[in-house]
Amino acid sequence: MFNIKTFNAIAPEGMSRFDKDNYTINERETPDGIILRSQKLHDYAFPESVLAVARAGAGTNNIPVAECTEKGIVVFNTPGANANAVKELVLASLLLSVRPILQGAQWVQGLTGEDVEAQAEAQKAQFAGHELEGKKLGVIGLGAIGAMVANDAYRLGMEVMGFDPFVSVDTAWTISRRVQRAQDLNEVLTTCDFITVHVPLTDKTKGMIGAGEIAKMKPTAKLFNFARGGIVDDDAVLTALEATELAGYTTDFADEKLLHHDKILVLPHLGASTDEAEVNCAKMAARTLKRFLETGVIKRSVNFPTVEMAFNSPYRITIINKNVPNMLGQISSAVAEEGINIENMVNRGRDDYAYTLVDINEDDEAKVAAVAEKLTANPEIIRVRVIKNETGAC
Repeated sequence: MFNIKTFNAIAPEGMSRFDKDNYTINERETPDGIILRSQKLHDYAFPESVLAVARAGAGTNNIPVAECTEKGIVVFNTPGANANAVKELVLASLLLSVRPILQGAQWVQGLTGEDVEAQAEAQKAQFAGHELEGKKLGVIGLGAIGAMVANDAYRLGMEVMGFDPFVSVDTAWTISRRVQRAQDLNEVLTTCDFITVHVPLTDKTKGMIGAGEIAKMKPTAKLFNFARGGIVDDDAVLTALEATELAGYTTDFADEKLLHHDKILVLPHLGASTDEAEVNCAKMAARTLKRFLETGVIKRSVNFPTVEMAFNSPYRITIINKNVPNMLGQISSAVAEEGINIENMVNRGRDDYAYTLVDINEDDEAKVAAVAEKLTANPEIIRVRVIKNETGAC
Protein backbone atom coordinates (compact mmCIF):
# COMPACT_ATOMS: atom_id res chain seq x y z
CA MET A 1 0.00 0.00 0.00
CA PHE A 2 1.47 3.31 -1.11
CA ASN A 3 0.70 6.64 0.52
CA ILE A 4 0.53 9.83 -1.53
CA LYS A 5 0.88 13.30 -0.02
CA THR A 6 -0.61 16.22 -1.91
CA PHE A 7 0.23 19.89 -1.80
CA ASN A 8 -2.24 22.26 -3.47
CA ALA A 9 -5.52 21.14 -4.98
CA ILE A 10 -4.88 18.46 -7.59
CA ALA A 11 -7.61 17.87 -10.16
CA PRO A 12 -9.70 14.81 -9.21
CA GLU A 13 -9.29 13.44 -12.74
CA GLY A 14 -5.64 12.87 -11.83
CA MET A 15 -6.05 11.72 -8.24
CA SER A 16 -8.64 9.13 -9.28
CA ARG A 17 -5.82 7.18 -10.93
CA PHE A 18 -4.57 6.17 -7.48
CA ASP A 19 -6.87 3.22 -6.84
CA LYS A 20 -8.06 2.75 -3.27
CA ASP A 21 -6.90 -0.87 -3.14
CA ASN A 22 -3.25 0.17 -3.45
CA TYR A 23 -3.10 3.82 -2.41
CA THR A 24 -4.02 6.08 0.48
CA ILE A 25 -4.01 9.87 0.19
CA ASN A 26 -2.61 12.11 2.95
CA GLU A 27 -3.03 9.45 5.63
CA ARG A 28 0.57 9.32 6.85
CA GLU A 29 3.40 11.73 7.51
CA THR A 30 5.72 9.24 5.79
CA PRO A 31 4.50 9.33 2.18
CA ASP A 32 5.97 7.25 -0.64
CA GLY A 33 5.19 9.91 -3.22
CA ILE A 34 4.34 13.59 -3.35
CA ILE A 35 2.23 15.32 -5.98
CA LEU A 36 1.97 19.12 -6.11
CA ARG A 37 1.52 22.18 -8.26
CA SER A 38 3.13 25.43 -7.08
CA GLN A 39 3.84 24.71 -3.39
CA LYS A 40 7.46 25.56 -2.54
CA LEU A 41 9.32 22.62 -1.01
CA HIS A 42 12.69 24.27 -0.39
CA ASP A 43 12.02 24.37 3.37
CA TYR A 44 10.25 21.01 3.48
CA ALA A 45 11.96 18.25 5.49
CA PHE A 46 11.63 15.23 3.22
CA PRO A 47 10.92 12.02 5.17
CA GLU A 48 13.18 9.10 4.25
CA SER A 49 10.10 7.32 2.93
CA VAL A 50 9.71 9.68 -0.04
CA LEU A 51 10.65 7.97 -3.30
CA ALA A 52 9.43 10.53 -5.80
CA VAL A 53 7.92 13.99 -6.28
CA ALA A 54 5.63 14.71 -9.23
CA ARG A 55 4.96 18.30 -10.26
CA ALA A 56 1.68 18.87 -12.09
CA GLY A 57 3.32 21.43 -14.35
CA ALA A 58 6.48 21.95 -16.37
CA GLY A 59 8.66 24.12 -14.13
CA THR A 60 10.32 22.61 -11.05
CA ASN A 61 11.98 25.68 -9.52
CA ASN A 62 9.67 25.27 -6.49
CA ILE A 63 11.34 21.92 -5.75
CA PRO A 64 14.90 21.50 -4.39
CA VAL A 65 15.92 19.22 -7.23
CA ALA A 66 19.61 18.96 -6.27
CA GLU A 67 18.71 17.96 -2.71
CA CYS A 68 16.24 15.38 -3.97
CA THR A 69 18.84 13.90 -6.30
CA GLU A 70 21.34 13.47 -3.49
CA LYS A 71 18.68 11.67 -1.44
CA GLY A 72 17.65 9.41 -4.32
CA ILE A 73 14.27 11.08 -4.77
CA VAL A 74 13.10 11.13 -8.39
CA VAL A 75 11.52 14.41 -9.49
CA PHE A 76 8.98 14.31 -12.31
CA ASN A 77 7.27 17.09 -14.26
CA THR A 78 4.61 17.17 -16.95
CA PRO A 79 6.14 18.69 -20.08
CA GLY A 80 3.59 19.44 -22.76
CA ALA A 81 0.51 18.88 -20.61
CA ASN A 82 -0.16 22.61 -20.34
CA ALA A 83 1.48 23.56 -23.64
CA ASN A 84 -1.71 24.41 -25.49
CA ALA A 85 -2.89 26.74 -22.72
CA VAL A 86 0.40 28.65 -22.71
CA LYS A 87 0.49 28.74 -26.51
CA GLU A 88 -2.95 30.31 -26.69
CA LEU A 89 -1.98 32.98 -24.16
CA VAL A 90 1.19 33.80 -26.11
CA LEU A 91 -0.80 34.19 -29.32
CA ALA A 92 -3.37 36.36 -27.52
CA SER A 93 -0.56 38.53 -26.16
CA LEU A 94 0.95 38.92 -29.61
CA LEU A 95 -2.39 40.23 -30.82
CA LEU A 96 -2.74 42.54 -27.83
CA SER A 97 0.73 43.95 -28.52
CA VAL A 98 -0.25 45.22 -31.97
CA ARG A 99 -3.92 46.09 -31.40
CA PRO A 100 -4.85 48.29 -28.39
CA ILE A 101 -7.84 46.08 -27.64
CA LEU A 102 -7.67 46.39 -23.86
CA GLN A 103 -7.30 50.16 -24.01
CA GLY A 104 -10.19 50.50 -26.45
CA ALA A 105 -12.50 48.31 -24.41
CA GLN A 106 -11.72 50.26 -21.25
CA TRP A 107 -12.27 53.59 -23.01
CA VAL A 108 -15.70 52.59 -24.31
CA GLN A 109 -16.86 51.88 -20.75
CA GLY A 110 -16.48 55.59 -19.99
CA LEU A 111 -18.85 56.79 -22.71
CA THR A 112 -22.27 58.13 -21.81
CA GLY A 113 -25.30 59.46 -23.66
CA GLU A 114 -27.67 58.23 -26.35
CA ASP A 115 -25.05 58.68 -29.07
CA VAL A 116 -22.51 56.22 -27.65
CA GLU A 117 -22.22 54.46 -31.01
CA ALA A 118 -21.54 57.74 -32.80
CA GLN A 119 -18.93 58.74 -30.20
CA ALA A 120 -17.17 55.41 -30.60
CA GLU A 121 -17.14 55.68 -34.39
CA ALA A 122 -15.86 59.25 -34.29
CA GLN A 123 -12.94 58.52 -31.97
CA LYS A 124 -11.96 54.94 -32.77
CA ALA A 125 -8.95 56.09 -34.80
CA GLN A 126 -6.99 56.57 -31.58
CA PHE A 127 -7.06 52.79 -31.16
CA ALA A 128 -5.80 51.88 -34.61
CA GLY A 129 -3.13 49.20 -34.58
CA HIS A 130 -1.10 46.92 -36.79
CA GLU A 131 -1.37 43.37 -38.11
CA LEU A 132 0.79 40.35 -37.31
CA GLU A 133 0.65 39.02 -40.85
CA GLY A 134 3.97 39.45 -42.60
CA LYS A 135 5.87 40.28 -39.39
CA LYS A 136 8.74 38.10 -38.17
CA LEU A 137 8.52 36.16 -34.92
CA GLY A 138 11.56 34.68 -33.21
CA VAL A 139 10.94 31.70 -30.91
CA ILE A 140 13.76 30.95 -28.47
CA GLY A 141 13.31 27.40 -27.20
CA LEU A 142 11.50 24.82 -29.31
CA GLY A 143 10.15 22.50 -26.67
CA ALA A 144 6.48 21.54 -26.45
CA ILE A 145 5.29 25.14 -26.03
CA GLY A 146 7.77 26.84 -28.34
CA ALA A 147 7.05 24.40 -31.16
CA MET A 148 3.29 24.99 -30.89
CA VAL A 149 3.75 28.77 -30.81
CA ALA A 150 5.98 28.60 -33.90
CA ASN A 151 3.55 26.44 -35.86
CA ASP A 152 0.46 28.48 -35.05
CA ALA A 153 2.17 31.84 -35.54
CA TYR A 154 3.04 30.70 -39.04
CA ARG A 155 -0.62 29.86 -39.61
CA LEU A 156 -1.45 33.43 -38.61
CA GLY A 157 0.65 34.58 -41.54
CA MET A 158 3.81 35.44 -39.64
CA GLU A 159 7.32 34.63 -40.77
CA VAL A 160 8.74 32.43 -38.01
CA MET A 161 12.32 31.70 -36.98
CA GLY A 162 13.15 29.26 -34.20
CA PHE A 163 16.32 28.74 -32.20
CA ASP A 164 17.07 25.77 -29.98
CA PRO A 165 20.41 23.94 -30.18
CA PHE A 166 19.03 21.12 -28.02
CA VAL A 167 15.68 20.48 -29.71
CA SER A 168 14.63 16.84 -29.25
CA VAL A 169 13.96 14.49 -32.14
CA ASP A 170 10.33 14.05 -31.03
CA THR A 171 9.75 17.80 -31.00
CA ALA A 172 11.58 18.30 -34.29
CA TRP A 173 9.03 16.05 -36.00
CA THR A 174 6.21 18.33 -34.84
CA ILE A 175 7.69 21.60 -36.10
CA SER A 176 6.46 22.83 -39.47
CA ARG A 177 9.07 22.85 -42.21
CA ARG A 178 7.96 26.44 -42.81
CA VAL A 179 9.63 27.49 -39.55
CA GLN A 180 13.15 28.74 -40.26
CA ARG A 181 15.93 27.30 -38.12
CA ALA A 182 18.31 29.93 -36.73
CA GLN A 183 21.94 28.91 -36.46
CA ASP A 184 22.56 31.04 -33.37
CA LEU A 185 20.75 33.31 -30.94
CA ASN A 186 22.06 36.49 -32.55
CA GLU A 187 20.22 35.67 -35.77
CA VAL A 188 16.92 35.78 -33.88
CA LEU A 189 17.79 38.89 -31.88
CA THR A 190 18.86 40.99 -34.83
CA THR A 191 16.21 40.09 -37.40
CA CYS A 192 12.89 39.52 -35.61
CA ASP A 193 10.05 41.97 -34.92
CA PHE A 194 8.72 39.90 -32.02
CA ILE A 195 10.76 37.60 -29.77
CA THR A 196 9.23 35.07 -27.38
CA VAL A 197 11.23 32.99 -24.90
CA HIS A 198 10.35 29.38 -24.03
CA VAL A 199 13.28 27.81 -22.17
CA PRO A 200 13.45 26.35 -18.63
CA LEU A 201 15.03 28.40 -15.86
CA THR A 202 18.45 26.96 -15.04
CA ASP A 203 21.79 28.37 -13.95
CA LYS A 204 22.67 28.65 -17.64
CA THR A 205 19.47 30.42 -18.72
CA LYS A 206 19.09 32.80 -15.79
CA GLY A 207 19.42 36.31 -17.20
CA MET A 208 19.67 34.83 -20.70
CA ILE A 209 18.03 37.94 -22.16
CA GLY A 210 19.97 40.83 -20.65
CA ALA A 211 21.26 44.23 -21.69
CA GLY A 212 23.62 42.78 -24.29
CA GLU A 213 20.94 40.73 -25.97
CA ILE A 214 18.36 43.52 -25.91
CA ALA A 215 20.88 45.90 -27.47
CA LYS A 216 21.01 43.61 -30.52
CA MET A 217 17.24 43.77 -31.06
CA LYS A 218 15.51 46.20 -33.34
CA PRO A 219 14.30 49.31 -31.46
CA THR A 220 10.85 48.42 -32.81
CA ALA A 221 10.99 44.85 -31.47
CA LYS A 222 8.69 43.53 -28.76
CA LEU A 223 9.75 40.92 -26.23
CA PHE A 224 7.59 38.23 -24.58
CA ASN A 225 8.40 36.05 -21.58
CA PHE A 226 6.03 33.21 -20.69
CA ALA A 227 8.80 30.88 -19.49
CA ARG A 228 10.17 32.01 -16.11
CA GLY A 229 10.74 35.45 -14.62
CA GLY A 230 14.49 35.10 -14.09
CA ILE A 231 15.23 34.39 -17.73
CA VAL A 232 14.77 38.05 -18.72
CA ASP A 233 16.63 40.83 -16.92
CA ASP A 234 13.78 43.19 -15.98
CA ASP A 235 16.11 46.08 -15.20
CA ALA A 236 17.65 45.79 -18.66
CA VAL A 237 14.16 45.82 -20.18
CA LEU A 238 13.19 48.98 -18.29
CA THR A 239 16.39 50.74 -19.32
CA ALA A 240 15.88 49.79 -22.97
CA LEU A 241 12.25 50.92 -22.97
CA GLU A 242 13.14 54.30 -21.49
CA ALA A 243 15.86 54.73 -24.11
CA THR A 244 13.40 53.70 -26.88
CA GLU A 245 15.71 50.79 -27.73
CA LEU A 246 12.83 48.33 -27.24
CA ALA A 247 9.20 48.86 -28.20
CA GLY A 248 7.38 46.70 -25.68
CA TYR A 249 7.51 43.87 -23.15
CA THR A 250 4.88 41.33 -22.12
CA THR A 251 5.49 38.99 -19.20
CA ASP A 252 3.48 36.46 -17.23
CA PHE A 253 5.53 37.10 -14.08
CA ALA A 254 4.54 40.02 -11.87
CA ASP A 255 7.20 42.32 -10.46
CA GLU A 256 6.37 45.64 -8.81
CA LYS A 257 8.90 47.58 -10.86
CA LEU A 258 7.22 46.47 -14.09
CA LEU A 259 3.79 47.80 -13.14
CA HIS A 260 2.19 51.01 -14.40
CA HIS A 261 4.37 51.25 -17.51
CA ASP A 262 2.61 52.05 -20.76
CA LYS A 263 4.94 49.79 -22.77
CA ILE A 264 4.71 46.78 -20.46
CA LEU A 265 1.86 44.30 -20.08
CA VAL A 266 2.14 42.20 -16.91
CA LEU A 267 -0.12 39.17 -16.48
CA PRO A 268 -0.66 37.30 -13.18
CA HIS A 269 0.97 34.01 -14.26
CA LEU A 270 -1.99 32.90 -16.36
CA GLY A 271 -0.04 30.63 -18.72
CA ALA A 272 -1.40 27.29 -17.55
CA SER A 273 -4.52 28.67 -15.82
CA THR A 274 -7.16 26.79 -17.73
CA ASP A 275 -9.35 23.97 -16.48
CA GLU A 276 -8.10 21.77 -19.29
CA ALA A 277 -4.42 22.35 -18.49
CA GLU A 278 -4.87 21.60 -14.81
CA VAL A 279 -6.62 18.34 -15.62
CA ASN A 280 -4.00 17.32 -18.20
CA CYS A 281 -1.15 18.07 -15.80
CA ALA A 282 -2.81 16.19 -12.94
CA LYS A 283 -3.43 13.14 -15.11
CA MET A 284 0.14 13.04 -16.42
CA ALA A 285 1.71 13.61 -12.99
CA ALA A 286 -0.40 10.90 -11.38
CA ARG A 287 0.20 8.43 -14.20
CA THR A 288 3.96 8.97 -14.12
CA LEU A 289 4.20 8.74 -10.33
CA LYS A 290 2.00 5.63 -10.19
CA ARG A 291 4.03 3.83 -12.83
CA PHE A 292 7.28 4.61 -11.03
CA LEU A 293 6.02 3.43 -7.65
CA GLU A 294 4.61 0.19 -9.06
CA THR A 295 7.30 -0.71 -11.61
CA GLY A 296 10.33 1.52 -11.03
CA VAL A 297 10.09 2.91 -14.56
CA ILE A 298 11.31 6.50 -14.91
CA LYS A 299 9.89 8.77 -17.57
CA ARG A 300 9.74 12.59 -17.64
CA SER A 301 12.18 13.03 -14.77
CA VAL A 302 14.19 16.23 -14.44
CA ASN A 303 16.98 14.68 -12.35
CA PHE A 304 17.31 11.05 -13.44
CA PRO A 305 17.53 9.40 -16.86
CA THR A 306 14.61 7.82 -18.67
CA VAL A 307 14.69 4.09 -17.94
CA GLU A 308 11.97 1.79 -19.22
CA MET A 309 11.77 -2.01 -19.30
CA ALA A 310 8.89 -4.49 -19.44
CA PHE A 311 8.33 -6.10 -16.04
CA ASN A 312 7.77 -9.85 -16.46
CA SER A 313 9.91 -11.35 -13.68
CA PRO A 314 8.79 -12.22 -10.13
CA TYR A 315 10.88 -9.42 -8.63
CA ARG A 316 12.55 -6.21 -9.75
CA ILE A 317 15.33 -4.42 -7.91
CA THR A 318 15.84 -0.73 -8.61
CA ILE A 319 19.13 0.97 -7.76
CA ILE A 320 20.07 4.64 -7.62
CA ASN A 321 23.81 5.05 -7.38
CA LYS A 322 26.70 7.38 -8.01
CA ASN A 323 27.83 7.16 -11.61
CA VAL A 324 31.16 5.44 -10.96
CA PRO A 325 33.04 2.68 -12.83
CA ASN A 326 32.29 -1.02 -12.29
CA MET A 327 28.95 -0.43 -10.61
CA LEU A 328 27.15 -2.86 -12.90
CA GLY A 329 29.75 -5.49 -12.05
CA GLN A 330 29.17 -4.97 -8.33
CA ILE A 331 25.41 -5.22 -8.80
CA SER A 332 25.72 -8.42 -10.84
CA SER A 333 28.06 -9.95 -8.27
CA ALA A 334 25.68 -9.24 -5.40
CA VAL A 335 22.90 -11.03 -7.28
CA ALA A 336 25.10 -13.96 -8.31
CA GLU A 337 26.34 -14.51 -4.74
CA GLU A 338 22.79 -15.48 -3.77
CA GLY A 339 22.61 -17.97 -6.63
CA ILE A 340 20.08 -15.88 -8.53
CA ASN A 341 19.93 -15.37 -12.28
CA ILE A 342 19.44 -11.91 -13.76
CA GLU A 343 16.65 -12.15 -16.29
CA ASN A 344 16.93 -8.60 -17.61
CA MET A 345 18.83 -5.44 -16.77
CA VAL A 346 18.98 -1.86 -18.00
CA ASN A 347 21.22 0.95 -16.77
CA ARG A 348 21.34 4.63 -17.66
CA GLY A 349 23.50 7.43 -16.32
CA ARG A 350 22.85 11.14 -16.04
CA ASP A 351 25.62 13.43 -14.86
CA ASP A 352 26.85 12.19 -11.46
CA TYR A 353 24.13 9.62 -10.90
CA ALA A 354 22.81 6.46 -12.54
CA TYR A 355 19.70 4.33 -12.35
CA THR A 356 19.44 0.58 -12.87
CA LEU A 357 16.54 -1.84 -13.19
CA VAL A 358 17.36 -5.49 -12.45
CA ASP A 359 14.72 -8.17 -13.06
CA ILE A 360 15.54 -11.45 -11.34
CA ASN A 361 14.20 -14.96 -11.84
CA GLU A 362 13.63 -15.74 -8.18
CA ASP A 363 10.51 -16.37 -6.06
CA ASP A 364 12.23 -16.62 -2.68
CA GLU A 365 11.55 -13.29 -0.98
CA ALA A 366 14.28 -13.88 1.63
CA LYS A 367 16.95 -14.34 -1.03
CA VAL A 368 15.82 -11.21 -2.84
CA ALA A 369 15.94 -9.27 0.43
CA ALA A 370 19.49 -10.52 1.00
CA VAL A 371 20.56 -9.10 -2.37
CA ALA A 372 18.97 -5.77 -1.53
CA GLU A 373 20.75 -5.71 1.83
CA LYS A 374 24.14 -6.27 0.20
CA LEU A 375 23.51 -3.54 -2.36
CA THR A 376 22.34 -1.09 0.31
CA ALA A 377 25.62 -1.61 2.18
CA ASN A 378 27.57 -0.34 -0.84
CA PRO A 379 28.63 3.27 -0.07
CA GLU A 380 28.26 4.27 -3.73
CA ILE A 381 24.61 3.20 -3.77
CA ILE A 382 22.06 5.75 -2.58
CA ARG A 383 18.79 3.87 -2.68
CA VAL A 384 17.63 0.31 -3.32
CA ARG A 385 14.05 -0.83 -3.81
CA VAL A 386 12.55 -4.29 -4.19
CA ILE A 387 9.32 -4.41 -6.21
CA LYS A 388 7.22 -7.58 -6.30
CA ASN A 389 5.41 -8.21 -9.56
CA GLU A 390 1.81 -8.43 -8.45
CA THR A 391 0.36 -8.98 -11.90
CA GLY A 392 2.83 -11.29 -13.60
CA ALA A 393 3.35 -8.85 -16.45
CA CYS A 394 3.62 -5.07 -16.23
